[in-house]
Amino acid sequence: MAKKEEQNNGLFNEDVLAKLKDTKKALQAEEQERREEEEAKRIFERKQREKNMSFAEMLDKHDNQGSKF
Repeated sequence: MAKKEEQNNGLFNEDVLAKLKDTKKALQAEEQERREEEEAKRIFERKQREKNMSFAEMLDKHDNQGSKF
């Protein structure tokens, strides 16, 4: 009977399969959290650089990107 269950479920029994799925979900959650932290860090660093820019640097940056009236 156990051999038949293993054949129906592939190479792993249900307990191992459930643990693998839980581990996969945990790893995906960690990866998503890491991406969000990196994005927040990137935004913070950009704001810090902009904060430390001189007025002339900011004017040059936004003059090239903005529309002219």
